[in-house]
Amino acid sequence: MRKNTLQLVIASKNVHKIREFKEILSKQSPIDILSLMDFPDYVPPEETGQTFRENAIIKAEHAAKILNHWVVSDDSGLVVPALNGSPGVYSARFAGEQSTDKDNRKKLLQNMQEFDDEKRQAYYQCVIALASPDSLIKCFEGTCEGTISREEKGGGGFGYDPLFIKHSYNKTFAELEHSIKNRVSHRRKALDKLMLHLETLFR
Repeated sequence: MRKNTLQLVIASKNVHKIREFKEILSKQSPIDILSLMDFPDYVPPEETGQTFRENAIIKAEHAAKILNHWVVSDDSGLVVPALNGSPGVYSARFAGEQSTDKDNRKKLLQNMQEFDDEKRQAYYQCVIALASPDSLIKCFEGTCEGTISREEKGGGGFGYDPLFIKHSYNKTFAELEHSIKNRVSHRRKALDKLMLHLETLFR
């Protein structure tokens, strides 16, 4: 790695997440952005953490050590206080280990079927961990508050986006223009903090 260039690996194989990371981080140069797609033999660790922060750290530290690269890893999901914080860290497998996004959304709607508007409050949370091959550098957090709609709307986004309506908007994340979502999302808020820190490390 040249002194003035950071080669950063996104510890994910989720194409939607990788795209969001690249679109935001590519505006900060010089960064050479890779992902786990570039390391097909790498086997990620089991996510055994009880919080988003713990899982983000597990993934970042493991990939940084094994791949010998600087790594960013995020763990994120949807939190519904009226469901005692669920889906939370189990957002991606809320309806079961092999569940699809559609399965997870269906279960969420079923669990919230009798909820009034007040109980439909929710927020997305994202924790991004930055690690070097030698150590964990820092974690960065972002949240995005909103409500859960009573039916799916929109064909964009992924995960729970067709159900999540951000406060001050009348559209779900899946209905919003991609550029707008990237400007207001939980991941964007965490990435903005990450980029500020990278500037202090590699300017």
